Amino acid sequence: MSITGEEARARAERPLRNPRTRTVLMCRPEHFDVVYRINPWMNPGLPTDTPLALRQWDELHRLYVGLGFDVRLIDPLPGLPDMVYAANGAFVIGNVAYGASFAYPERRPEGPAYRDWLRAAGFEVVTPREVNEGEGDFLLVGETILAGTGFRSSDASHRELADVFGREVLTLRLVDPSFYHLDTALAVLDDAPGREHIAYLPRAFDANSRALLAARFPDAILVDGEDAAVLGLNAYSDGYHVVVASRAFDFARQLREHGYEPIGVDLSELLLGGGGIKCCTLELRR
Repeated sequence: MSITGEEARARAERPLRNPRTRTVLMCRPEHFDVVYRINPWMNPGLPTDTPLALRQWDELHRLYVGLGFDVRLIDPLPGLPDMVYAANGAFVIGNVAYGASFAYPERRPEGPAYRDWLRAAGFEVVTPREVNEGEGDFLLVGETILAGTGFRSSDASHRELADVFGREVLTLRLVDPSFYHLDTALAVLDDAPGREHIAYLPRAFDANSRALLAARFPDAILVDGEDAAVLGLNAYSDGYHVVVASRAFDFARQLREHGYEPIGVDLSELLLGGGGIKCCTLELRR
């Protein structure tokens, strides 16, 4: 198939994207169910299919392994149906793990479980004083930590985070209950210093946060509400491959236009708990 001169120029102008090997922690959804409601996605009155959740999660796991990721596993614990959302368990940079302290009592036992695993794996674990939900609300871009607040992680946790890691922490306030964690409204596409690139849903943030994001990331991909509604922004990137919800069609198009390779994955069953691809993925940065 021939391409036009304009298409050829557009392809030539796309930035070169470089994949980088990732080390991640995941948790199989062996006990996944929706038995309480702590976010707008959850409805205990609707049936859940745990075997389907397992098959979908297994596909994500196989994909990560196929991309060359070093995938570690934490054992799922009975009575913790949301433990599959490993990103909420901590935030890790340079072998230091800042542990989670969950806002809702239903999830609080997950904090010690993840801290115990990280400590046994050789990480220096910091037990938090402040309420925070780990990488659900904290995302590293270059040398800066983007930190969400408004629904789960407290503003005070941002100050604690800055003390632990000695890095700039940029506070972003979420205002739409459907996007209650930062990683449901914003995706880090390239975290390499000097190449920082993100995508986000503007209406998920207050006016001040939108202004901060526009100033800091003028080339960001702005995602529409339809793709965000299938947690399309709850994606995970190695700098080139972007694992994204298979129903986020326009976001996939935008990613290709910016030189990425989107890979669609269906986690529709885990979406019933309010989580997607990134929620299932805690990055372990050594």
